[in-house]
Amino acid sequence: MSLRLYDTSTRSVRDFEPITPGRVGIYLCGATVQAPPHVGHIRSGLCFDVLRRWLEHNDNVVTFVRNVTDVDDKIIHNAGHEDVPFWLVAQREERSFNRAYDVLGCLPPTVEPRATGHIPEMIELIARLIEAGHAYA
Repeated sequence: MSLRLYDTSTRSVRDFEPITPGRVGIYLCGATVQAPPHVGHIRSGLCFDVLRRWLEHNDNVVTFVRNVTDVDDKIIHNAGHEDVPFWLVAQREERSFNRAYDVLGCLPPTVEPRATGHIPEMIELIARLIEAGHAYA
C-alpha cells in the first residue's frame, strides 16, 4: 500500500518515496509553551503520531523531531504577570503538553530540541541573513 501526500513544492498529491529507502525523517514545529495546550495544539502531534506509526508499520526507521519553543515574547509576558522566571512557565507548560500527548498515547519524539539550547546558532544565522541583505536589525 502506498502513501500519498500533498507536496507543497509541486502543489500536488504524490506518492511518498523516502530519499533513503527504509529511513524517514519527519519534523513537527512543536509547541510554544506559554500556556496549557488546547485541542488545536495537540491535533498536529496526533497527526504526526499516526504518520509515524504508519511509516514504522511499513518497515521504515523513523527519526521524529519535534521542537519546543521555550523562550518567546508570550512566555516572558506570562512570566511577568506571574512574577516568576520565564523558564518556570516554560517548564510547567511543557510538562502540560507532554501529559496531554501521553494521555492520548502519542509516542515521544526521537529528538526534542529546545529553542534555548540553540540561541548561539540563531544569533549566527540572523547575522548571516543581515549580512546577505535578507534581514535587518
